[in-house]
Amino acid sequence: MCCFNEETDLLTISRKGPSRTSMGSPWKPLLLLSVISGLADFARAVAGRPVSYAAVLRMKADSSSSSSMSSRMRLRNSHGVGSSSQDWSPFSRHRYSALSSQEDYRSEESEEFGPVFIQEPDDAIFSLDSDDKKIIMNCEARGNPVPTYSWLINGTNVDTEADFRYSLIDGNLIIHNASEVIDYGRYQCRAENSIGIVLSRDALLQFAYLGPFSGKTRGAVSVREGQGVVLMCAPPSHSPEIIYSWVFNELPSFVAEDSRRFISQETGNLYISKVQPSDVGSYVCQVKNTVTNARVLSPPTPLTLKTDGVMGEYEPKIEAHFPQTVLAAKGVTVRLECFALGNPVPTITWRKMSGNIPKKARLRKSQAVLEIPNIQLEDSGSYECKAENTRGGTAFRGHLQVYTLPQWISMINDTQLDSGEQLRWECRATGKPRPTYRWLRNGEPLSTQSRVEMVNGELTIHRLQQADSGMYQCIAENKYGAIYSSAELKILASAPMFNNNPVRLIATVGKDVSLECRPRASPKPRISWRKNDRRLQPSRRIMLLRNNTLRIINSSRSDEGSYVCRAENQFGSAELTTVLLVKEPMRVELSPLRVEVTVGESVVLSCKVTHDPSLDVSFLWLLNNQPLNTQQDGGHFEYIQTSSTADLMIRSILLKHAGKYGCRAQTSADSVLAEAELLVRGPPGPPGVVIVEEITASTATLSWSHGVDNHSPITTYNVQARSPVSLGWQTVKTDPDPVTGSMESAMAVDLNPWVEYEFRVVATNSIGTGDPSPPSRAVRTKEAVPSVAPANVRGGNGRRHELVISWEPVSEEYQNGEGFGYIVAFRVNGTRGWKEKMVTSADSTTYKYRDETFPPLTPFEVRVGVYNNKGDGPFSEVVTVFSAEGEPREPPSEVQAFAVSSSEIKVLWKPPSPGLGRPQGYEVSFWKDVEQEELGKKKRTLGNETNMLLSGLDGNTQYLVSVKGFNSAGQGPSSTAVKISTKKNAPSLPPGNLMWIQEGNNVSLSWDPVKARDNESEVIGYKVLLRQEGRGHSQVMRTPNSAVVLTLPEGGTYIIEVRAVSEGGEGAASAQVRVLTSSGVRAKNGQLSVQNSPPGLAWTALFLSLMVPSFPL
Repeated sequence: MCCFNEETDLLTISRKGPSRTSMGSPWKPLLLLSVISGLADFARAVAGRPVSYAAVLRMKADSSSSSSMSSRMRLRNSHGVGSSSQDWSPFSRHRYSALSSQEDYRSEESEEFGPVFIQEPDDAIFSLDSDDKKIIMNCEARGNPVPTYSWLINGTNVDTEADFRYSLIDGNLIIHNASEVIDYGRYQCRAENSIGIVLSRDALLQFAYLGPFSGKTRGAVSVREGQGVVLMCAPPSHSPEIIYSWVFNELPSFVAEDSRRFISQETGNLYISKVQPSDVGSYVCQVKNTVTNARVLSPPTPLTLKTDGVMGEYEPKIEAHFPQTVLAAKGVTVRLECFALGNPVPTITWRKMSGNIPKKARLRKSQAVLEIPNIQLEDSGSYECKAENTRGGTAFRGHLQVYTLPQWISMINDTQLDSGEQLRWECRATGKPRPTYRWLRNGEPLSTQSRVEMVNGELTIHRLQQADSGMYQCIAENKYGAIYSSAELKILASAPMFNNNPVRLIATVGKDVSLECRPRASPKPRISWRKNDRRLQPSRRIMLLRNNTLRIINSSRSDEGSYVCRAENQFGSAELTTVLLVKEPMRVELSPLRVEVTVGESVVLSCKVTHDPSLDVSFLWLLNNQPLNTQQDGGHFEYIQTSSTADLMIRSILLKHAGKYGCRAQTSADSVLAEAELLVRGPPGPPGVVIVEEITASTATLSWSHGVDNHSPITTYNVQARSPVSLGWQTVKTDPDPVTGSMESAMAVDLNPWVEYEFRVVATNSIGTGDPSPPSRAVRTKEAVPSVAPANVRGGNGRRHELVISWEPVSEEYQNGEGFGYIVAFRVNGTRGWKEKMVTSADSTTYKYRDETFPPLTPFEVRVGVYNNKGDGPFSEVVTVFSAEGEPREPPSEVQAFAVSSSEIKVLWKPPSPGLGRPQGYEVSFWKDVEQEELGKKKRTLGNETNMLLSGLDGNTQYLVSVKGFNSAGQGPSSTAVKISTKKNAPSLPPGNLMWIQEGNNVSLSWDPVKARDNESEVIGYKVLLRQEGRGHSQVMRTPNSAVVLTLPEGGTYIIEVRAVSEGGEGAASAQVRVLTSSGVRAKNGQLSVQNSPPGLAWTALFLSLMVPSFPL
């Protein structure tokens, strides 16, 4: 149901199908031809998208007027509440694709079928407050001929011709100026064509409205403090449901529900279990329509307190509760209410009398509402709410019943039968209460008659007649709803007809021959056979089967001839002629019949045929009864065929090529198969899964099963193992060694303890080694005492009084168990007793021992051992390790510093005198004279160098510099600081006013001298840089003057720039000059680059360069 715009929506609705008034229009065929012609032109205009206009016409939304009976049947059975989505196959129907040829389309369009609903009316609620008083009840059906429509309201026909308020657009019913009094009710759409009539499901049309409250003033309600009270809402007339709320004093102050206050959505009343002084005021009931969202307010109800005392405590009294019997549809949400008055405020609890309350249930509004979502049949039963306080308790009990709408289990299908046959249809549905069934034929109730039986959803019609054709509907219904299943019954009546006539059949001598006779006819025809105009009589060799097939046993040449099958019924007769030819049987020879080859070799299978020369023969090769595709196996197969032979060459044979090869030769008379067996010898297949029978610290007992030997006996097995620390799979030693091909078990030996291993087995025969078996499950060998000592024990360095000992850790593969660690043993050379220290980390590589009593560079004998939870393992060889020698004792001597430029200082020194605490490097500290030493910078040498260049310094600044030695033990004392000042900064101004003259490859370049400022170093010369464009390397020329002559190599573009040179370093670069030279060409004109040059200087230089004359060479 919807409201619509008359101009727009009427046009939209008319597209769904031809209106009832236009179906007989004489110009309809002309319009159709015009549309087809236009669509054909459109298809030709769209490049690369050829689509027949028949296909285009069929591509319309929701419908295909030429769909098969199976698709019609699915639509017929899809309407009604709770309908099943099961796909029911049709009887005696053909399927058609969505896009078929034009001929198929015309064939389907010419097939007549009864109405099939595409859209049925739905329940609707119409708001009486709507500005547009029009209602649409939708209905659309397919059929051939196109269906017409009519409507029923409450079982009575709607007269759309006589009543101007009703109109039909296609199948849609339009109701104008809708009125609840006249138009409320149940509507059904009726679709009809020459085949029959079907009725849609019924749809309930309701009207939404909300009337005003009575304007009568409501009296005040006066109660004692502590007393309970119920304020009545008395809602106005309404449809459908409404929502209740209460306003306290004035909007928007609404009453908040809690354990003391409750608003029933069943009655609308406000319940206050225990009145308090804060409750005194004016109360207004507000109701809201759930469809229109309209709201109305009741007159206020004053609530006052009596002055004659306070109400004492009293036991609960349940004032709001759910009905004694609650009916609910399966799948909805059920809300059960329960609220009591009392002092103190009662507590509400819930229980289900038989069983537990569903886990999905929720308590709302301080437990006053029990909410059960998605209600199911198992949720039915008796529910009890109990209200309790300190004065007592009371309970209410009611029953919840869950019903279900009917749902289909089985439906009826379109059926076509011969006249005189029996129809049996059965429809079955579930539902609670159990559904009952009734039947309609062409929209009218079907009653039991002499030929018609209806028993509990089963319809039987005996001795069918043509008048029984039409549209049938099975209706399953209970008091909560009904569902419809529709089907078409077609009674066939036609004379016999054969599709293919005559038929030519070729057989071979000695074979049985079957001559079929299957006419299309209704009712079933009488069948007779004759040969060469003589009637055939059954014999021992010639039999007439029940399906009217003529069977000839052990055929011979004498059986050749013309056989005629005659079919006849009351509507006519037809004959089928079968011409039988009997030929000599075909013989096939395949060689060799059994052959053995080795992997990689080749073989040819030859297939030779002897057959009747008048027949053509075709060949098909098979491998293991499957057709052999010679194009998809990497060129291993080659097929060579003549008129009577077919050879198969197999090159570079693989194991998978072994099997049974068949050569099938076939003619139009018979088919003969000859087979040969090909055995392929190759490396063995993988053995069975390896099982670890027993495990020790160094052995594993393994077993496996033999794999296929591929026609060459297995000679040996190779056992392999893999662990997390190994490089893939490794061959392990076994007992016995070797493991012969007859064995299925062996012991892997010399394994490492406490290592997780996987095992596999590889088989070998005379041809090669096969694939490995699947790996065993991972197993860990038992623990054992470590057997490998640490390697590369060494030491040295460290701080004063420290002995540093280091070693290479033992890998996990050789730790042999849990609790692995190291024992570090050491003693001073020449002493007897060893000191031993435990290092518990398996990953440790260093141990440090500190003792203030031994002097630097004391020699120690050192060894490192291993242990785990099983015991102590071996020690390494004894090595000598010296204790640390200590930090340097003396500072470097003869420290000197020289200023190199404005940012660099060169520092030189001599190492301290030889002795203990030899430096491993030096650290230079430098800071400004105006700074503290702590704020200075430090720089270390990479080794024992005795000089360092300090860079990045400030120009014309005095620095202090000191040097100290360091080693692993620490730092030595610093030298006395020396003072040194950096040179003044290089000139900041670049050379300016560059001028140059190019004569061939010679360039005369001059510039203005650079004058240094007071805080800058004096200029002592200039550096000219020459670089070819595109290369990073520059040529450098130095000159004390402000001019220079450059000779450039021939060919290329060169970039020239000039810098001033001073004691403080190089100054800023001049503007770049770009000079182009070319081989064999003299450039006489002056050129100037003005990049980064001041504009005035550039124009001056340009003028001067143009004034310089150029002389020919």
